[in-house]
Amino acid sequence: MNENIYQEIEDNPRFKELVQKRSRFAWLLSLITLALYVSFILLIAFEPQWLGTPIAAGSTITRGIPIGVGLIIISFVLTGIYVYRANGEFDRLNAEILREVQQ
Repeated sequence: MNENIYQEIEDNPRFKELVQKRSRFAWLLSLITLALYVSFILLIAFEPQWLGTPIAAGSTITRGIPIGVGLIIISFVLTGIYVYRANGEFDRLNAEILREVQQ
């Protein structure tokens, strides 16, 4: 019985749509995160003096610190965006697919 349900779900065009949307969105967020982190590493490699410059005269905080903290915050925000969409659109599509299959 479960085999039939699984097969119906896999054959459902809405399931294929869900998998495609979720995968595309996850890859997009992953690429954004990767691009930001690689950019930061490249900045460290090729312009360390710029990152080491204090943000204000007499300050011990350099430009690199807020940029590094910003990267961490952006990662949390992107994760939150994914969770928000997963709990909304993706869960709704999932519930609709399950309803269709159970009928």
